Amino acid sequence: MDIKTATAIRRLRLVSAPEAVSFLLLLVCSVLKRTTDFNAVPVMGMVHGVLFILYVLFWIDAWNRTKWGAKTAAFYFVLSVLPTGGFFAERKLKREAENAVIASRARHDGIVNA
Repeated sequence: MDIKTATAIRRLRLVSAPEAVSFLLLLVCSVLKRTTDFNAVPVMGMVHGVLFILYVLFWIDAWNRTKWGAKTAAFYFVLSVLPTGGFFAERKLKREAENAVIASRARHDGIVNA
């Protein structure tokens, strides 16, 4: 894995958890708006919207660089629209990046020819 691919995955990882948190906070704010006088939906909606757009842009970049198949790319996109999906995406992307580093070191040391 080259440095640009690793960076694309890292950016996607770094935005996935905050995007999930903002989604959950937006849901909480929506409930509070309807049950109390507290209305933070406009602010949280904007924050979540910006984070979601960043997630999608970083997802596209990671997809192009990693050459994921359609199923893998769709899986990461679906995780972005689920309330807690960003947490799962972050964990899975972290594992994928760690495996890529291990494989790269093994290729460098001549242990494998892949």
